[in-house]
Amino acid sequence: MAPVTEERTAVLDLDAAVAHVTGTALRPGPVGSVGLELEAHLVDVDAPGSRVPWQRIRSLVDTLPALPGGSRVTLEPGGQVELSTPPYPDVAAAVAALRADRDVLAAALAADRLAAAPLGADPLRRPARVSPAPRYAAMAEHFTAVGCARAGTVMMTGTAALQVNLDAGPCAGWSERVSLAHQLGPTLVAVAACSPLAGGHPTGWVSQRQRVWGDLDQARCGPLLGGADPCGEWAGYALTAPVMLVRDPDGGAVAVRERVRFADWVTGEVLLGGRAPTTADLDYHLTTLFPPVRPRGYLEIRYLDAAPEPWWPALAAVTTVLLDDPVAAGHAAAATAPVAGAWDRAAHRGLADPALRTAARACLAAACAAVPPALRPEVEALADLVDRGRCPGDVVLDTARAAGAPAALLAATGAAR
Repeated sequence: MAPVTEERTAVLDLDAAVAHVTGTALRPGPVGSVGLELEAHLVDVDAPGSRVPWQRIRSLVDTLPALPGGSRVTLEPGGQVELSTPPYPDVAAAVAALRADRDVLAAALAADRLAAAPLGADPLRRPARVSPAPRYAAMAEHFTAVGCARAGTVMMTGTAALQVNLDAGPCAGWSERVSLAHQLGPTLVAVAACSPLAGGHPTGWVSQRQRVWGDLDQARCGPLLGGADPCGEWAGYALTAPVMLVRDPDGGAVAVRERVRFADWVTGEVLLGGRAPTTADLDYHLTTLFPPVRPRGYLEIRYLDAAPEPWWPALAAVTTVLLDDPVAAGHAAAATAPVAGAWDRAAHRGLADPALRTAARACLAAACAAVPPALRPEVEALADLVDRGRCPGDVVLDTARAAGAPAALLAATGAAR
């Protein structure tokens, strides 16, 4: 173990920093395995307008039994709960595992009159941090210092996503694969949109979650450019991005209250924490970068709204098939090329935009032809929704208009039924 420790504590120069990020960005291998992460807003079913206190959440999570699908349970700053599966051989197996783990979690929550609402944004409660973790307090300090305090607070405490983790694939295909993962983004943002409300009212945006990400520092949260060398591009992105947090000697997080590129820390133009950075500092910095597709050896697809059943399983299947099935990927590449980069249009108008709707219908048709049989009913239901120009958030909006935002929040948990 000594060499690993020495490597992580060695002071970096710029060449070593570039080599480290480039070398860890993507791992070569076959495609096929899938991991899923689903966030949801915790709701007190007797008081849906109030946030659940941290100690109540923590006590419940700490006493959960082992989950049958092997998911990790983590908590976000606003009390959102996240289930993260290990890799499974295919998307059908990953969905089955996440469903099994979600059922165990739901039963434990119900015993304490709580429930989980997988929606892209909290439709009712104002953003507020309930987690006392020093990392999140420091993140809030940094966001305030760089001029995006409100967006930072909303992102951390009022949003939830479905994340799809896919193999990087063979080296020869990395450029095309990473580029397609980004190109699909606006179309799938429109298809997945499930956050039309905030503070109890319609926002006029189909994906409030994606709107918030667009309001954050794009040097940290913007997309990669999709060039011929994705690993090198990721290194350039990481070293140009401003440092958000520096770990102190006690393991806590100290906010950086100015814009300091990691490269400037490496070259000694600026000293943070009174010292030069190490490989461990660089790895920590990488955890504070949030592009819509993040290389972590595999590809993290981070741009999908969380959504209730049957939508999140369908979205997981569609995203996987459009990247992993060569025929479906080819159709998706052709269909989404005209709307590549239309992130704001997708978040604002979604499938009301004719070009995005055309791309979405073609992508769903390609996915239906290649999806695993176990998930075909869910994908066909999503395809039917898209054909009608609707997204999962339209169901949320219908409920809110008929019965109010609290009913929409509870309906997403299943508690209202």
